Order: sequence, then C-alpha cells, then structure tokens
Amino acid sequence: MRKFFSHTIPNTPWRASEQWSLAPSRLLILSIGLIIFGIGDGLLIVSHLGNAPWSVLAQGLSFKSGISIGWATFAVSSAVLLLWIPFRQKPGAGTIANILLIALAIDLTVAWIDTPENLLLRACLMIFGVIMVGAGSAIYLTCGLGPGPRDGLMTAIHYATNISVARVRAGIEGVVLALGWLLGGRVGVGTLVFALGIGGSVALWLTVVGHLTRNTAQ
Repeated sequence: MRKFFSHTIPNTPWRASEQWSLAPSRLLILSIGLIIFGIGDGLLIVSHLGNAPWSVLAQGLSFKSGISIGWATFAVSSAVLLLWIPFRQKPGAGTIANILLIALAIDLTVAWIDTPENLLLRACLMIFGVIMVGAGSAIYLTCGLGPGPRDGLMTAIHYATNISVARVRAGIEGVVLALGWLLGGRVGVGTLVFALGIGGSVALWLTVVGHLTRNTAQ
C-alpha cells in the first residue's frame, strides 16, 4: 500500500535549484498547480458542507468585512507571510504566486459555480475539492520555488522550537479553525473530510507525478 502514497517530494525535470529560478516552463507548471489548488478549495466552499480550516477563517473574515472570500484569503496569506519575519524565513517566487493565484482561483470558482440543491452533488463537489487540492499541492511542491505562507510558517516554528511538524501543523490548524468558526466561517463534514483526506490526497498525487516524470525521463 505504501508504494501508492509517496512520503517524499519527487525530483522532477522542472524542479528549481533555488527559489527564484524563474524558467517559463517552471512558472507555468507552478501556476497550473496553484490554480488547481484554488479551484479545489473553492469547490469545498461552494459545496456548503464545510470548508478547509484556512478557508473557514477566510470566510469568517469575508462575512465580517464584506470583502470577497478570495480577497480575504489574500489578506490572511499576506498576514501569515508577515509572521515569517521573526523567524528570518525568506519567501520564494512560489510563495508570492501562492498568495496571488490561490486567492484568484477561489474567487472565480465561487463566482462561477452555484451550490447544487442536491446533497449528493454537493458531496461530490466536496470530495472532488479535496482531490484537486491534493493534486494542486503535489504539482506546485515539485517546482521547488518556495513553500506557501502557511507551510513556511509551520516549518519555521518547527525549526525554532523542535516541536514535531505534525504537532505544529495541528496546533496552527486548530487555532485557525477556532478563530474562523468564531467569525462565522462554515465548519461541517467537509472540514472533517478535508482534515482526514488531504494528507493521503497529496501523497497519492506526489506518487502519480513521480511515476509520470520517471516514465518521461526514460
């Protein structure tokens, strides 16, 4: 079973040697991955069955401020990036693209796709959303252009405190989820499905990308 779920990020032909290596083909692949990620996150929101934790916070901020959920996502990501400063963490091109493209893709998805009345269709949107977030994550992680704001904060805290990555991630996600819920963001079965399924989805798609690029190299 383990062979279907990668525990590492595969070396791909487009992987950068440093975070600001801006080859056009690499930027295109990065952009595709981030847009897929944003669409998947948007589908979870559209399903009205519960958002991913960071989208719960963004939605709560959107409700309180009157801005769109995409702009709220942009604001949250930018604020998280500022938290890198005490840790002397440096963003890469992928970090900046993450902030911009995911927010845009979420806004467009929410604007263009209506919430179905049929519960089964909403459940399908929810599951497909988790699958797409996993696929998008796998694609952009293989570019090597820097972590997203949230992942960068997680690793920075991990290295500064020696607390395990899993515990740091769980702590951050718990705080974000609670704050978003207090602001009125939607928490539901989709939130649970995302929490339980996103790790496996990313690992599965990393395996797929690894196999495809290995076959291409041969």
